[in-house]
Amino acid sequence: MHPETHLALHRIRAAELRAEAHAHRLTAVTRRPRNFRTRVGWTLVEVGLRLAAAPTTAPAAP
Repeated sequence: MHPETHLALHRIRAAELRAEAHAHRLTAVTRRPRNFRTRVGWTLVEVGLRLAAAPTTAPAAP
């Protein structure tokens, strides 16, 4: 294998790795809001269930 061929393959692989790292960073950034929305959603579900399960007392009739 000629040195030029080796360098060309190295450059191609380095570019692929950079693209992969960039894609990974982009997906990591887009996941954060989804995780936050999920936590908020489940918190609202929990609050709703607590409100639905709370014992209701009828106000006394005058």
